Amino acid sequence: MKLMMAGPSPFVRKVLVTLHETRQMDDVEIVSVVAAPGGTAPELVAANPLGKIPALLRESETTLYDSRVITQFLNTRAGAALYPAGNFDTLTLEATGDGLMDAAVSMTYERRFRSEDMQSEPWISAQWEKVSRGLSALNTQWLAHLEGPMDAGHIAVGCALGYLDFRHDDRNWRAGHDALAKWFEYFAARPSMVATAPQG
Repeated sequence: MKLMMAGPSPFVRKVLVTLHETRQMDDVEIVSVVAAPGGTAPELVAANPLGKIPALLRESETTLYDSRVITQFLNTRAGAALYPAGNFDTLTLEATGDGLMDAAVSMTYERRFRSEDMQSEPWISAQWEKVSRGLSALNTQWLAHLEGPMDAGHIAVGCALGYLDFRHDDRNWRAGHDALAKWFEYFAARPSMVATAPQG
């Protein structure tokens, strides 16, 4: 299998953490590609018509894309328990983490790929409001789940918070979210998280 990835994407990190946690890293070749708006690599478009990463190429089988599809495939392949059958809390927590990533990545793109005169501060603020609401929900409603057995929801939230530290540390997401910050300090020390920490 080949995993197409680009830069410090939190969605790619989700897949990498899952590979580590399910002991499948040695089964995958990592292929770095360009996935920037307006400059997406042709090989990525050939693998995923949406031109988005991550994409998992499988020999003689369809290419998988979208991190949730890939992580569920890897979980099944390894016979792991990251997606407990019938546990919709896990799926909802994963969706919350992915939503944080979507909003945070959108903020990054607005700053990095649009000229200053075209950037919309109200739009950026609206994205951060999504992040703030998600953080509040995690801090008040999801701690019991996060403190339980690790599943795909933990990975999504951990990668989302790591991305906030990496790209939006000036926003100080920990303020007012003490319980969540304490959980993340513990989770971020997992070997799979340390090995996949964003660089650059």
